[in-house]
Amino acid sequence: MLTIDTHCHVGLDWFEPVEVLLFQMDRNQVDKAVLIQTWTFDNTYLLECLQRFPGRFAAVGYLDISQPDAPATLESLKKEGLQGVRFSLIDDSGSEALMALLRKAEQLKLVVSCLGLPEHYASDDFRRIIEAVPDLRIMIEHLGYAKHTDPPPYETFRKILSLAKYPNVFMKVHGLGEIMPRPAPMTHPPFDLSKVPPFIDMAFDAFGANRLTIGTDSPPCSHREGYRNVVHSLREYLSRRTRSELEAVCGKTAASLFTFGDEQA
Repeated sequence: MLTIDTHCHVGLDWFEPVEVLLFQMDRNQVDKAVLIQTWTFDNTYLLECLQRFPGRFAAVGYLDISQPDAPATLESLKKEGLQGVRFSLIDDSGSEALMALLRKAEQLKLVVSCLGLPEHYASDDFRRIIEAVPDLRIMIEHLGYAKHTDPPPYETFRKILSLAKYPNVFMKVHGLGEIMPRPAPMTHPPFDLSKVPPFIDMAFDAFGANRLTIGTDSPPCSHREGYRNVVHSLREYLSRRTRSELEAVCGKTAASLFTFGDEQA
């Protein structure tokens, strides 16, 4: 089964070099991954990874939107292999500079990975951004940052899920360690799958498998359950879905959004 991890961080100055990610991918039968830029405007290393390991990676960069030439820079980076751009609702809720960048991304048929906290994703500002660029594929990160401490009936999360009415919105499903507390004392396996909060199932009901992807959040996931447990716990939890749903969320949805070096040749 094709498996594509849509949320990984690599770097030489922060986090780990790409070889660490490749080790984890190969050990856990993850075929391809999307490299998500962190808080640097220098996307050189991500582009280098695409060249060094064709067929394994796609890349989503990060730009300084305060620069007037940001849209032109994005166009140049696409020619170098970038397939998406990341922006943060925490830092910008819809300035004209951001909207200019997103309109350019829409024109270039790129994918946007959007970071935010629940209140940002549930905001009217985010909804207006989505409506302003209806052909731009926008990915909500970290399952909307739902947490196990959120009390039912999960009103904020339900408001985030209401964005599924926009067909250009997608959501990333991250590790169970993001929505469940760390066992104390530690257990093996680390999580009781019968006690998983309903967030993933709610996302399936809202978006359907064809607009959901898995993302490990490597290497920050090492502070939670670790790469192996993210991948294997998600596979086991999702195995109760139909085969077609499992294949979609594990890889086919991501393959509809991104292409990889071997496919571009």
